[in-house]
Amino acid sequence: MAKHNELGARGEAEAARYLQRAGYRVLDRNWRGPTGEVDLVVCRGSALVVVEVKTRRTRAFGDPLAAVDDRKLERVWRSALAWARAHPSVSRGRDLRVDVIGITMDEADISHLRDVR
Repeated sequence: MAKHNELGARGEAEAARYLQRAGYRVLDRNWRGPTGEVDLVVCRGSALVVVEVKTRRTRAFGDPLAAVDDRKLERVWRSALAWARAHPSVSRGRDLRVDVIGITMDEADISHLRDVR
């Protein structure tokens, strides 16, 4: 596995742990659909949340959240809808939203933006 893929996998695992500590239940990881990949799908209460995770080793190339632009959010939203359609028994009756988690490894920093789309 390439180093950037390893970093991404570590970040996604850290994001999943963070969300579980916050009371979310992880339903899916790295789901590939017709419109792209979903990093994490979690739920808590009536919320069904598709989470885009961006991980950086340092802030030398900027904040990880800055890497998620409007075009990326639109792709994530389309993938969230595809996931929900593919899993109707889980998604029915839930409010769908997209969150973004940015992780900077050298600072052990996690930023969580809720309902960005």
